[in-house]
Amino acid sequence: MKKLDIIYEDKNILVVNKPSKMLTISDNTNALTLYEMARDYVKKKHKSNKIFIVHRLDKDTSGVVLFAKTEEIKRQLQNNWNDLANREYIAILEGNLKEEKGIIKQYLLEDCTHKVYALKNKKGEYAETHFEVINRTSKNTVVKVIIKTGKKNQIRVAFASLGHPIIGDKKYGSKTNPIKRLGLHAYQLGIKIDGKYHEFIAKLPSSFTSYCKK
Repeated sequence: MKKLDIIYEDKNILVVNKPSKMLTISDNTNALTLYEMARDYVKKKHKSNKIFIVHRLDKDTSGVVLFAKTEEIKRQLQNNWNDLANREYIAILEGNLKEEKGIIKQYLLEDCTHKVYALKNKKGEYAETHFEVINRTSKNTVVKVIIKTGKKNQIRVAFASLGHPIIGDKKYGSKTNPIKRLGLHAYQLGIKIDGKYHEFIAKLPSSFTSYCKK
């Protein structure tokens, strides 16, 4: 069984580094989920312990995931997540992105195949994605991404709409997969809980760092 990669833990929360290719919660398959690993971990300490989902990452995205240990903390965080959470990602894009930084504002809609589209009108859900280039290679652009909204596939759709999909993201038009996984990592989460500000970092996967060094 895989070992849970714990970033931080106290009486209110458990913060872990989710690996790529693992579901945060079940999709009705028999695949092991991050939630199950977190649940089993806290129950080993005491059988009455519980864990609660606050947010999630896409299956192929790695990085910081926070679980609540009480329903009160879960409600406190979920009810104000976009206001409380400062989320920073690192993404490796296909091609040479012309802009050094920018803001992508879109309205998103999910179709019956569970693919998300950016609309030209305002009928979908509003998504706001900020980015800044932090590195360039001969074939790729590495960006720091900060999201102001937490919509499904938001970052992936945002860069695909610019003609620079995230590497390994075949669903949204990527033609290359040099690191054999999706090039998206939830690097940092900053959040205030009970008046105290916390900042959690999930170190970059070795596949990211070794590829960029090349």
